[in-house]
Amino acid sequence: MIAQPKASHFVDGAYVEDTQGAKIEVIFPATGEVIAELHEATPSIVDRALASARRAQAEWARVRPVERSRILRRAVDLIRERGEELAQLETLDTGKPIQETRVADWPSGADALEFFAGLAPTVTGETVPLGQDFVYTLREPVGVCVGIGAWNYPSQIACWKSAPALALGNAMVFKPSEVTPLGALKLAEIFVEAGLPAGLFNVIQGRGAVGAALVTDPRTDKVSLTGSVPTGQKVYAAAASGIRNVTMELGGKSPLIIFDDASVEDAVGAAMLANFYSTGQICSNGTRVFVQKGIKTQFLKRLKERAEAITLGDPRKDDTQLGPLVSAAQLDKVMGYVEKAKSEGGTLVTGGKRAPMNDGFYVEPTVFADITDDMTLAREEVFGPVMAVLDFETEAEVIGRANATEFGLAAGVFTADLARGHRVIGQLQAGTCWINAYNLTPVEAPFGGMKMSGVGRENGRAAVEHYTQVKTVYVGMGPVDAPY
Repeated sequence: MIAQPKASHFVDGAYVEDTQGAKIEVIFPATGEVIAELHEATPSIVDRALASARRAQAEWARVRPVERSRILRRAVDLIRERGEELAQLETLDTGKPIQETRVADWPSGADALEFFAGLAPTVTGETVPLGQDFVYTLREPVGVCVGIGAWNYPSQIACWKSAPALALGNAMVFKPSEVTPLGALKLAEIFVEAGLPAGLFNVIQGRGAVGAALVTDPRTDKVSLTGSVPTGQKVYAAAASGIRNVTMELGGKSPLIIFDDASVEDAVGAAMLANFYSTGQICSNGTRVFVQKGIKTQFLKRLKERAEAITLGDPRKDDTQLGPLVSAAQLDKVMGYVEKAKSEGGTLVTGGKRAPMNDGFYVEPTVFADITDDMTLAREEVFGPVMAVLDFETEAEVIGRANATEFGLAAGVFTADLARGHRVIGQLQAGTCWINAYNLTPVEAPFGGMKMSGVGRENGRAAVEHYTQVKTVYVGMGPVDAPY
């Protein structure tokens, strides 16, 4: 079960290694086994990656958008042809069940590449008539983009960031999380095989110091980060020193509001998806589940039944529905929140224990009821399969409580009254919202947050704004009228 890549980094179209960099061990979360050993990028690796990106981007920007699109479409075909192999690698890297990685991770990445490949040739400027004179605008690439990935959706994030960057004429140096570093290397291989010129997508490994070196280098024009709020604050501040364009997709503590006229079965299913999918390690999860008091008892009864029917197990097996957390550190963090919820007076409905499976990092799907707004479980991001259920009585009350957080990534509403659904969503302070659904993120739609949950948007046409810059050209058609 070794997943050792050819080398730690992919720079200027080829694998490269520098064993002087600190060691990074890749752990299979289901067993605790080391499946790969990589090395952090040394300063020379960082320099080579940025230099090759700068060189390649200047040439790539002059390529017709439709020709860029053809290359990305070939990459899409390769990803889909190798879907099973890539899913297996993603499961080893992250511990996610294979039934998830087959449909959610690389497939979503391929969708993003396909979407932006099709969109790129349609991105144009505009003309502004001024009588005799006129203005026209051009949308130009921003240049060299640095992508910094998170460990929960490593390959999807690599695709979500590289797709608009490359389609719109930029280059990217991508640093995956040191916890899940393998998928991005495969993506770099696939891009080169599809015909992408060397240097346009480089992958280098490392921890925070490598990320900081990339973010502050004068050759970097844009930074796109997916990560926690504390990490985002550091990266945002570092990028600001060079007045760099940034996109920040950060954490959340998102509300999922269930009114008493909603389908209980649908609402329970959505709440489970919003807390247990990917073992709860999703930034947009609806981890504050507000249930109107009229259906609280019915909701909790059905939730307990369905949660206790979830199959935990080896993520490589087809029937496993819930895999391990990504690391021992994450396991300790999640169990700390479970104990905190107990000590603060939450009612444990189900779960609450570490699941004894080999040496893996497993936690039972856990539900707490009677959580109040001041409890830690209602305020801090857990990033594990731990659901907080809160009571509410009125619409106005729940809107105020849902917004009483520094986060603003996502929100959901379940109700049979669509007028109420739209009315409530209109008042929630969140960037990505759902009515009678949750955590569906098609690449055609913008994704991102408000408040401390980030700036900018991934995906959709909105991403064009973040990977291009507007040049305005005034064209004078007559003599210059000067008073001098």
